[in-house]
Amino acid sequence: MFVEPRVIPVLLLENRQLVKTRVFEDPVYVGDPVNVLSIFNEFVVDEIVLLDIVAARTRTPSSFPLLQKYAEECFIPLAYGGGLTELDQFSELYHAGYEKAVVNTLLSEDPSVVEAAASRFGSQAVVASIDVRRGGGGLEVVVRGNREVVSDSPGDWARRAVDLGVGEVLVTAVDREGTGAGFDLELISEVAEAVDVPVIGHGGGGRRAELGDPVLKAGASAVAAGTLFVFQGPDRGVLINYPPRRQIEKILMLRDGVWAEA
Repeated sequence: MFVEPRVIPVLLLENRQLVKTRVFEDPVYVGDPVNVLSIFNEFVVDEIVLLDIVAARTRTPSSFPLLQKYAEECFIPLAYGGGLTELDQFSELYHAGYEKAVVNTLLSEDPSVVEAAASRFGSQAVVASIDVRRGGGGLEVVVRGNREVVSDSPGDWARRAVDLGVGEVLVTAVDREGTGAGFDLELISEVAEAVDVPVIGHGGGGRRAELGDPVLKAGASAVAAGTLFVFQGPDRGVLINYPPRRQIEKILMLRDGVWAEA
């Protein structure tokens, strides 16, 4: 399935503030969500993924009035993940102004809710988030914020999610998240080859040039990053940023807004 390539900031929400982690640990304060989202409004951003890392563990999503406040401050398409457990919560999320719901632990905890959400609201409105770490015995798919292993095959887990009806897969390399060590191309390729829906590669982006080739050639339809868009320099000074559209088009090999793969 061809989808126009995208570059997506991933923002982490923790107790009503935005943070950035490294390998899912050691959160560093980035800023107030309203302020950060207002800055991103100034950039031509494809979309933003907002993940509540506390809700991922507690299984209770952020308050929907608060999420609505964030959405009202942002003119960019938003996706939210964290703590969604019931079908009614999906409805509240979309009503609050979010275009997509991101599910992770729910894929293991209660897949029937994922299936019901995709059926009721459409596959395009549900994204499967698959977190993968490299353990001693190989790859491990983890949930609950890297606290529980549910599969040893990212490809199989992605196919399972797609069979439930999700329309997109966000795959995160846990060991590279926030490190700038580069994307895990083998992992992205494995997931992309396993499913026929768009795949977003995430985890490890260290340079803007890495946001395009070879991640897209590994099979991703989009590239997501956090560190690149909230920090600057080796000292990780907070600076909310996003490449100018002309640079994005060059990175993604777009010609007049059209994909032009070599």
